[in-house]
Amino acid sequence: MISIISEWMQIFDDAPVRVFTKGDILFRRDDPVRSMYLVSTGAVALERPLTDGGHLTLHVAGAGAALAEASLFAETYHCDAVARSNASVAVLSRSNFAAELRQWPDAAMSMIETHARAVQAQRARIEILRLRRVSDRLDAWLDFHGEPPKGEWIIVADQIGVSPPALYRELARRRL
Repeated sequence: MISIISEWMQIFDDAPVRVFTKGDILFRRDDPVRSMYLVSTGAVALERPLTDGGHLTLHVAGAGAALAEASLFAETYHCDAVARSNASVAVLSRSNFAAELRQWPDAAMSMIETHARAVQAQRARIEILRLRRVSDRLDAWLDFHGEPPKGEWIIVADQIGVSPPALYRELARRRL
């Protein structure tokens, strides 16, 4: 049986897949919303250009993640989508995607569940980032997620907003 969390992704099963190379633009801020996206391989970032020439990364979608799905309810995109690596992306027209959700209530509910979990995780991350000490951030992250698989501590460093050396010093102190 298919997990309810991923059931909505089946909407993209017959969608054409486009291939992007690192640095390619999928869409730009203020472009009209015409398509919905599901990243099949690689990574695509949602970025907002800053006045100083830099970019604020709002989200990085990896394999199996929707991209700019909140745009379903917007007239234009609010940021740029840039391939962070070579990527394959399933592309479905906005109207077809919306029609599928209307016709398939279980898919709509699974999409709502997926996004509710993402909101919960983002709220937890915001609270973790508000903590001052590395030890407090790590405690909060571990309380929420549990210990990561071997070799993935560097991902934890990024998620709690500390440098890998700072995290490794804290882990050495704890002997984890």
